[in-house]
Amino acid sequence: MPQVAFIGLGKMGHGMAGRYLDAGFTVAVWNRSKAKAEDLIARGARWATSPAGAATGADAVVTMVADDEASRRVWLGNDGAATGMKAGALAIECSTVSHAHALEMSQGLTKRGLIYIDCPVTGLPQAAAAGKLTLLVGADPADLEKARPFLLPLGTTIRHFGAVGTGTVFKLINNLMGAVQIASLAEGVAIAEQAGLDMNLVAEALSTGAVASPQVVRHSTRMVARDFSGATFTAALRHKDAAYAVRLAETLLPGVPVSRSALAAYDRAKAHAPDGDEGQMIEIVSRPKR
Repeated sequence: MPQVAFIGLGKMGHGMAGRYLDAGFTVAVWNRSKAKAEDLIARGARWATSPAGAATGADAVVTMVADDEASRRVWLGNDGAATGMKAGALAIECSTVSHAHALEMSQGLTKRGLIYIDCPVTGLPQAAAAGKLTLLVGADPADLEKARPFLLPLGTTIRHFGAVGTGTVFKLINNLMGAVQIASLAEGVAIAEQAGLDMNLVAEALSTGAVASPQVVRHSTRMVARDFSGATFTAALRHKDAAYAVRLAETLLPGVPVSRSALAAYDRAKAHAPDGDEGQMIEIVSRPKR
């Protein structure tokens, strides 16, 4: 059976790694904390003490880590995956990283005889565990075909945007727009509260009306109820994605005021509760002026 190394077992990565076990792959895993891997080990995954150890002998290495720094460390660190990978193996970056970082990793790993594709994903942890993610791919067409058997366990919707880096461009656009929507939703809910509207009716109207994007549907009731239990995406991660997106946007457009405003809002939310749910933006915008 094909051998896969999976690196990064957070809320998304844990379910994604489990999908390879479900599909019958031989799976090695690494994570900073072994505790998050215990149930995967019980299901047959091999625990490795380093990314390099996980990658040894693998046909494909898949990473799902927090940011550029973590990605660079698990690929190219002293015990990084690249040091243990065989020539011609696939390096599949599912992490949401910056565009410049994706290009840097592609160049560095290609020089080592590896095939790098950027493949960030959209979907919640439940979708990751069910193999129903949408995969946003940047790759040479031939490399995508080689990678396809390793992508299908994660999700059958594969959007190929072009060369390496293009999947990341779209993912950053997608997450930046999400940040804008959530920040504007928080302001709208706060305005409605201050105006004395029936907030249950406001939540229903927002989630069924013309502005009812998936982000609005997901967060409107939670914001009204101030229910932020079971966070699936933190303010810190949304801030990181928005920062990467704005950095890219500023190289392409003369001005991105809406994007910058959303980034500033998430900067405040991150300072308030970095590990809290991104929906806690409502607590930031509803604070009285000093």
